[in-house]
Amino acid sequence: MSLQRSPLRDHHEERGARFTDFGGWEMPVSFDSIREEHAAVREGAGKFDVSHMGEIEVEGPDAAELMCRLTTNDPTSLDPGEGQYAAITDEAGTMLDDTVLYRRGENRFLFVPNAGHDEEMTDRWRSHRERWGLDATVENVTRERAMIAVQGPDAVGLVADASTDDVAGIGRFEATETAIAGVEAFVARTGYTGEDGVEVIPPWEAAGTVWSTLACQPCGLGARDTLRLEAGFLLSGQDFHPEENPRNPYEADVGFAVDLDTEFVGREAIAGVAEAGVEGRLVGIELTERGVPRHGYTIETPGGEAIGTVTSGTMSPTLETPIALGYVPVTHADPGTDLRVVVRGEPKGARVRETPFLER
Repeated sequence: MSLQRSPLRDHHEERGARFTDFGGWEMPVSFDSIREEHAAVREGAGKFDVSHMGEIEVEGPDAAELMCRLTTNDPTSLDPGEGQYAAITDEAGTMLDDTVLYRRGENRFLFVPNAGHDEEMTDRWRSHRERWGLDATVENVTRERAMIAVQGPDAVGLVADASTDDVAGIGRFEATETAIAGVEAFVARTGYTGEDGVEVIPPWEAAGTVWSTLACQPCGLGARDTLRLEAGFLLSGQDFHPEENPRNPYEADVGFAVDLDTEFVGREAIAGVAEAGVEGRLVGIELTERGVPRHGYTIETPGGEAIGTVTSGTMSPTLETPIALGYVPVTHADPGTDLRVVVRGEPKGARVRETPFLER
């Protein structure tokens, strides 16, 4: 099966990008060095092609109810132009994906599942709509619209200068409609890097115009991963997976995105977890010895007892220290707790750290 391609694929190739398969898409992993791209975002601005992310529109008289019953937060509390982070869970409370959703009108929503999940989530929304007899259309517009993330301390100003509306005036998790270089686009003050910034959603065929107008360092998925890990953000399919690493939101340390006052799929199971507590949860880990923690490496007590597994890890370009995320029993989850991570067969000293690793 051939990989899907972004509308910006030719622009990336001309710029000398190196590509990788991610979620069934051929996407740029880097343009220059990951460290250079990472630094551009921390110090100025960088742009990412994230057109592989899903985009699904839900509209109609019962759109708000459908969104509310299929996500763990409360989208009915949003005003038009506001957004929120939420999990998508099954009846057992297991996370199938996480998402950012926006209320674009009284009866119109846009939600963004992760790469490769758009068809699955479209089917899920439609099947539950039919089961519950709700009046709402569900349209997968992933291949109709691109997505460009512009991130960094200079990012908002850069996009505002190219826009016809007050992009700089929108708050965190707020969105607006504007034109960039004459291209109508949906712009949200959100991101996946721990920096200020926006995500721009233009029509698929006009993505090149917007990309070329936003003059800053192009960045690939390599820098996106190191940036999000410093910020302590989850990676769907790696930090949680419904089959390989099933986790509920409290175990994945995103309980803030759960509103138990709403009746969503999985609520009963998750309410039970909230009452009883979890046995283990995701924590930040910093190595105190030389070595780089990687996905799948074993986490041990100082005495050598295996107690968990690293889900994400890297050498932090900003902090210049090895960092990771991983699940450990709650008895070993307090910040400052000493641990070990087995790196290529060698146990390395480590300790639990609060996330985000990098405060901005």
